[in-house]
Amino acid sequence: MKIIQVVGARPNFMKVAPLQRAFKKYPSIQSLIVHTGQHYDAAMSDIFFQQLELPKPDYFLGIGGGSHTEQTAKIMLAFEQILINEKPDLVLVVGDVNSTIACALVAVKMLIPVAHVEAGLRSNDRTMPEEINRILTDNISDYLFVTEPDGLLNLSKEGVDPSKIHYVGNTMIDSLAYYLPNIDKIELPEEFNSNQFNAHNYILITMHRPSNVDTEQGLKDTIAVIKLAAEYKEVILPLHPRTKNNLKKFGLDKEIFSNSNIMITDPLGYLPFVKLLKNAWLVITDSGGIQEETTYLKVPCLTFRKSTERPVTVTVGTNTMISQLNLDVVKENIKELLNGNYKKGNIPELWDGHAAERIVTILHEEFKP
Repeated sequence: MKIIQVVGARPNFMKVAPLQRAFKKYPSIQSLIVHTGQHYDAAMSDIFFQQLELPKPDYFLGIGGGSHTEQTAKIMLAFEQILINEKPDLVLVVGDVNSTIACALVAVKMLIPVAHVEAGLRSNDRTMPEEINRILTDNISDYLFVTEPDGLLNLSKEGVDPSKIHYVGNTMIDSLAYYLPNIDKIELPEEFNSNQFNAHNYILITMHRPSNVDTEQGLKDTIAVIKLAAEYKEVILPLHPRTKNNLKKFGLDKEIFSNSNIMITDPLGYLPFVKLLKNAWLVITDSGGIQEETTYLKVPCLTFRKSTERPVTVTVGTNTMISQLNLDVVKENIKELLNGNYKKGNIPELWDGHAAERIVTILHEEFKP
């Protein structure tokens, strides 16, 4: 059996790494990795592959940026040639980036079965490009591997054939659980040596969504939240390229770069970032995956988005949604934390580090000779 796994952006790497380990246990399965290069930074990409013990991709497409349409079209054209050459039995896509839907579409049109890992997630906000990618990918996939109960409900509402749906857990959490026992031994970048910060006594902030950082007002509101957090605790701010570029574009970079209580870093590799997550007093973010990781780590998390496609992080975990960049709400939540009042949370069902094994077992049974 020949499987092609697709990665396009850094969050995909963490989801594919445990699958790659699980596939190795079956000599009858040949697994190839295609890196579309949808989001690509040479240094960061190499670091993620090394830290996650992933082999060098069998194919690197080097797609790069562009509009959603341009990027999707380029991926489809390049991926089609790979499928013509390799003739795989299955294409496995993860997550919700443009590479996910692009490669799934090509495979389906070539009558090659598709497996979607992280199926069924819905934010119910179709202004998010990722939401369109999720809906379309789920509707054309043959195997849908679901991370949380709401995913099952969403797919049922959409009339997806129940025989295609498998509730398996979360491969992102597989990676986290795999590396967590030794995470405190990981060395942080050199700049952390010259900055004093205390474990469990800092706020880790990541903000990058267009709704928060692509407009001048949104960015001003984001800066206000960061500066407010810095009044209570030291802040560590790994700066996303989009956020960094927009700070310069609107002339707002001095607003935070001059604050001695805010430590600004470049984006970090997976393992150093997990170390910071694990030891944070509070995480403030607009990310999807970080909502899941903080829930597993039982670290309080404030998420600045109107909705989440990962509701189990709110209903079961440690995540609190804040629909607007509202200083009063942030202040209220920080004060509650200072008083020892916060969501303790639980780890969701099947988030046990074995999701990839369940997925690979199912596929092996389906495709065994």
